[in-house]
Amino acid sequence: MELSLAGRIALITGASSGFGEHFARLFVREGARVVIGARRVERLAALAEELGDAALAVAMDVTDEASIIAAYDTAEAKWGTVDTVVANAGIAIAGRSIDLPLDDVGKVIGTNFTGVYLTAREGARRMIGAGFKQHGRGRVVLIGSITAEMTGQGDSAYAATKAAVAHLGRQFAREWVRQGINVNTVQPGYVRTEIDGEWFDSEGGKAQIAAFHRKRMCPIEALDAPVLLLASDASAHITGSTITVDDGQVL
Repeated sequence: MELSLAGRIALITGASSGFGEHFARLFVREGARVVIGARRVERLAALAEELGDAALAVAMDVTDEASIIAAYDTAEAKWGTVDTVVANAGIAIAGRSIDLPLDDVGKVIGTNFTGVYLTAREGARRMIGAGFKQHGRGRVVLIGSITAEMTGQGDSAYAATKAAVAHLGRQFAREWVRQGINVNTVQPGYVRTEIDGEWFDSEGGKAQIAAFHRKRMCPIEALDAPVLLLASDASAHITGSTITVDDGQVL
């Protein structure tokens, strides 16, 4: 199965750290040109310098539709229509539901759900306008979380947005199924990234790892094959799917 991304133009949100930064390096290695978007432009600039001519850094706030439109405009002016979207940007604010301030609830929803919605929608609008129906090479990958399938303490807002993302992927897939755009969701398990590194170094975090069936974190590289598959031509007949990659943590 050919998972090459040669010739593809990919836009990746939340690319200044974590999954997004990892996917940017992965996509360039597999032949894609990448538009890396995030709010922390200093980090983006350093990553773009590392990746060379195959990377274009754009300031991007996924909670601001004008910022998203501007990012796509910049990408098109440089390379043409984005054909691969990885809607990855997300935040987590811990807190029990009865204590979490309304402003924090709004931030989580705004980034994790509305931001994914707007990022994917703008990409689809441009793919449809560019006639992707003719060749069917449009790809949208939403990054969810296994918390969409779990209940717990202290992450109800976050988990609910990730459950919404999984269903949003199916909704988008249905809407765009005749427009040459495939939409799928990847749900990672617990992976050590900047967003949760401190927790997993704590006693509570260590206890959580010990409670996993395999008593280990899921390596970020475990996401490479499914994400490459869904971003490549090899996924021509895969749309509306949700793939969980968690080393059995949710079982």
